Amino acid sequence: MAYNNNSDKPTVMVTNDDGIEGPGLLSLVHVLVSTNLYNVLVCAPDSENSAVSHCITWRRPIAAKKVDIAGATAFAISGSPADSASLGVSKALFRTVPDLVISGINKGSNCGYHITYSGTVAGAREAFFNGVPAVSVSYDWVEGKSHLNDFTLAAEACLPIINALLVEIKNQTFPQRCFLNVDLPTNVATHKGYKLTKQGNSIIRMRWKQVTSEMPKMLSSMEMEKDSATSIEIDTSTKPNEDPLFAREVIGYQHDNDDDTDHKCVQQGYITVTPLGAFSNAEIHCSTFLKEWLPNIADRSSSSAL
Repeated sequence: MAYNNNSDKPTVMVTNDDGIEGPGLLSLVHVLVSTNLYNVLVCAPDSENSAVSHCITWRRPIAAKKVDIAGATAFAISGSPADSASLGVSKALFRTVPDLVISGINKGSNCGYHITYSGTVAGAREAFFNGVPAVSVSYDWVEGKSHLNDFTLAAEACLPIINALLVEIKNQTFPQRCFLNVDLPTNVATHKGYKLTKQGNSIIRMRWKQVTSEMPKMLSSMEMEKDSATSIEIDTSTKPNEDPLFAREVIGYQHDNDDDTDHKCVQQGYITVTPLGAFSNAEIHCSTFLKEWLPNIADRSSSSAL
């Protein structure tokens, strides 16, 4: 780790999936630098990489371009969020391992099943895979309500979490079998405090629709109405002998029912802190069913049982 003695500043590395010019990342870096408490590194994708999940670049090299971000040592990477996190903690680029990786601040919440799709969460997960403490941070951006300054407020609201994490990391008391996923509410200036939550099952419901090449850009999750379906007028006519094209269309939103889930609590105005592991464990009732089912699969799979 980058701590060498008690007087050293901890080293924090920032990555994201909205790209190195994303307003959430730039606001977070500015706030971190302004405290003068950390050595700040940045290793982030050179372009938008939202919803790429944990994809990695395997068959080609990736480029690292030095970028000027005041107060930080920064590189734009021609790869995914997971690539950026992996390279940034590898000592190949910075010659040091950061004490903490922060992935974000994402423009849009990452709760429930969307954690699986999220490149932001993948950046933190990749650091966790490499044994580096990590936290992913997302702000519940709502079009028409949110403003760019909210990213600064979100970053400032995260400072107590970041500082407390670094204390535990320095004392070697932070749990090594999880990383954290933090979501900040839309009205972050008047948030209700920090709340420990669990990953819920909220998800945007979508379907596929045949389209032409000339179509409007699909709205991203942070631009969608939270409580209603989003309808987009799309030209569905196709030319003869043209390969069909298909695009996702939002049809609704599945909400959590439990009171202690990430999505429900962030909608109530809390800053949610959700511990995550490398994998999602199956729910207990699934394990109970399979424990009884597995010894009898020969009988169940016989032709007479079908």
